[in-house]
Amino acid sequence: MSDKDNMKDYLAEHPRMIGVLFTLFVLLSQAGTAAAGIHSQMGP
Repeated sequence: MSDKDNMKDYLAEHPRMIGVLFTLFVLLSQAGTAAAGIHSQMGP
């Protein structure tokens, strides 16, 4: 079995993890955007 099949089977058995992974993805993307914004505003 490949890793994709293992993840697919796991998510099929634990459907709440789909929401958890999506939420983590959204939070991490927002944190990355905020970090990029802070970095670009610093300086002369």
